[in-house]
Amino acid sequence: MIGIYHYLILSGLMFAIGLYGMLRRKNLLMLFFSTEILLNSVNVGLVAVGNYWNDLGGQIFALFVLAVAASEVAVGVGLLIAWYKKHHSLNLDDLQIMKG
Repeated sequence: MIGIYHYLILSGLMFAIGLYGMLRRKNLLMLFFSTEILLNSVNVGLVAVGNYWNDLGGQIFALFVLAVAASEVAVGVGLLIAWYKKHHSLNLDDLQIMKG
């Protein structure tokens, strides 16, 4: 039987994959994908704990995390498109020209 520990291990593995992706990637688009993996791992943990305690708080909070993720994607993709049109690259090393 699948218990809460299985879901929490899955959530931890997803979080580790997302964190590794955020630390190692040099492409802005892949950085956003890694951020989404991080947020989805948090959602898996919230829903698992909410289900374990028979409380809807975890599911409701997961909906708020989904709303934050959706707004992050909307703003982030807009910024990525504007950056790509201007610089023709999504490499993180090219962001050094933004230093003032």
